[in-house]
Amino acid sequence: MPPSPHFDRVIWIVLDSVGIGELPDVADYGDVGRDTLGHIARSRTLRVPNLVRLGLANIKLLAHLDPPTRPAGAFGKGATVSPGKDTTTGHWEMAGIWLDRAFPVYPHGFPRELVAEFERRIGRRTLGNKPASGTEIIKELGEEHVRTGFPIVYTSGDSVFQIAAHEDVIPIAELYRECEIARALLDGPNRVGRVIARPFTGKPGNFRRTERRHDYAVEPPRPMLLDALCEHGIPIFGIGKIHDIYNGRGVADYVTTKNNADGMAKLTDALALHPRGLIFANLVDFDMLYGHRKDVEGFARSLEEFDALLGPFLEKLRPTDLLIITADHGCDPDPVNPTTDHSREYVPILAYSPAMNSAQRIADVGTRSTLADMGQTIAENFGTTIPHGTSFLREILKA
Repeated sequence: MPPSPHFDRVIWIVLDSVGIGELPDVADYGDVGRDTLGHIARSRTLRVPNLVRLGLANIKLLAHLDPPTRPAGAFGKGATVSPGKDTTTGHWEMAGIWLDRAFPVYPHGFPRELVAEFERRIGRRTLGNKPASGTEIIKELGEEHVRTGFPIVYTSGDSVFQIAAHEDVIPIAELYRECEIARALLDGPNRVGRVIARPFTGKPGNFRRTERRHDYAVEPPRPMLLDALCEHGIPIFGIGKIHDIYNGRGVADYVTTKNNADGMAKLTDALALHPRGLIFANLVDFDMLYGHRKDVEGFARSLEEFDALLGPFLEKLRPTDLLIITADHGCDPDPVNPTTDHSREYVPILAYSPAMNSAQRIADVGTRSTLADMGQTIAENFGTTIPHGTSFLREILKA
């Protein structure tokens, strides 16, 4: 029998793309000077009192935010060891997986021979084949897609092969089938992190992406955190794209989300439905709606909206709960840098439990050398271990 956990339940929230400053190797990625939270905080006064209370402004100097003398939570930042700066790389490293090489990206579109083989297997031509914003490419090619029936294939700064199709032109089941064909095809040197179905509806000039997106991830190598918890009988509940990122491994139950507010509502519901184990959530609006679109003000508002929802959520936590808030990479929307892709950054780490006594000591967990330190902390809490990372559970317990 494994020992009783220090915390019966861990709630792990990933704020997709909310990086906190460049990593030492940013020059290798063309990311010198990119700083997602830093640039957003400098753009105007950012009203995030709950994140500040937990220790966000104690991690590094952020304009217009005053760090509390005694933050309520433990705070620090984490580096990514694995090469790359995408969703899969970040989430996998959190779970204890270090990659030897980055997932491939396609700044000039996919190789022509690869697209030709995909077209042969699905029995129709395609449109696009270039990096693009998902909303912009359906504005550009949506009408032609509706006229021809050809799916829109595109990528981004992430390692993704995305297929957009109007639900009235290519039914959802067929779109999913085409994604499965692409997933089987994209292997070897073209082994992208995710194939993504991007359905949309509406009329030309008013197309709208629907919530029936589906991600087809690469199978994660074993072992990793979700395997270890599952083997120890620890239930895992996924919220957002967590199930897809790990290809369903170890996730006993999950729900998808429409947006960050929906994600926070489902996190709140999960507190009543899942009294023990790991509740693991990804909130994607920061990345999908604002980071890639270079929308600094939208990103700032989204952080404030999350913070406003975080306040009531914190009040529902029990002394036997541990909350960890982090990110998977950056996506600096600062218009000075023209690129719209992710940025190679540290991620914030905030850990909080109502059982902490911030009056006793300041819990600075420092700069962690790998995102796997978070996964190892969760693993130790539940009496198991993962291949990489150093736990900071004891530092939290002293707080």
